[in-house]
Amino acid sequence: MNDRSNFIAYTVFKKYWNRLFSIICLTVGVLLSSSCEKEIDIELKGADQRYVIEGVITDQEGGCKVLISKTKDFNDDNSRVTVTGAQVFISEGAETHELQETEVGTYTAPTLRGLEGHTYNLRVQIGTEIFTSSSTMPALVKMDSLYIVDDLIFGDNYKLPTIDFQDPANVVNSYRFLLYVNGVKKKQIFVINDELSNGKANSIRLYADVGEDEDNPENRRIRSGDLVRVEMLGIDQAVYKYFFSLDNSATGENQSATPSNPVSNIQGNALGYFSAHNIQSKEISVP
Repeated sequence: MNDRSNFIAYTVFKKYWNRLFSIICLTVGVLLSSSCEKEIDIELKGADQRYVIEGVITDQEGGCKVLISKTKDFNDDNSRVTVTGAQVFISEGAETHELQETEVGTYTAPTLRGLEGHTYNLRVQIGTEIFTSSSTMPALVKMDSLYIVDDLIFGDNYKLPTIDFQDPANVVNSYRFLLYVNGVKKKQIFVINDELSNGKANSIRLYADVGEDEDNPENRRIRSGDLVRVEMLGIDQAVYKYFFSLDNSATGENQSATPSNPVSNIQGNALGYFSAHNIQSKEISVP
């Protein structure tokens, strides 16, 4: 088993262990609470609202979009609080483009298209507050193939989308994969860098819904006859760190610590990220 396979196997085991650990903690908590006679009231204080900026510029026309929202209190529902009336600019060199608000909280520049090796700067002004970020679009690394691998994981059978590509040597590369099944995007975060595979051939399996509760329709496993599409994004290191930390927070990487916000590349005390990335995709019918 190579380094990449070891890493993937560890990732799958980690998610299973995190889920088991949570169940154990919940069980112990119930037992402890039932043995206590005195009630303890805990006052949960609401957190200060912060802006969330999610911006992308891609190598494809129509791929430039910035979403702006605000966080909500812990006790509120998880619906999106969009932010209207912001001024949003993306610049590269001496050229500056102002994005238009095409929907509430959504700002676009339909004809703006990024180029590899170019650095793009984002500037968002909301009232008197200003937020900035920058991102450099990496060179395209070709996705060679997409196919399905049948895998037995802890006694359960899974059909796993697998991507082959050749990582360039002597260059730091990071990748993000988006998985769609029958047109519906899967919620899992798939992100890697080439720390263990610089200059090597890669076969990356996307462990979609492994160990998830199948009673939830969102966690339905991939089946024969499904139409699977995978988008491969070439991202810079700052964006990799954002999604890596977001995934660790979502899967409970640090069980003893209070969950923290992902590592943002937005300056000005906003959450979120700004990414200049390339995109390529392949589609397959599951055998």
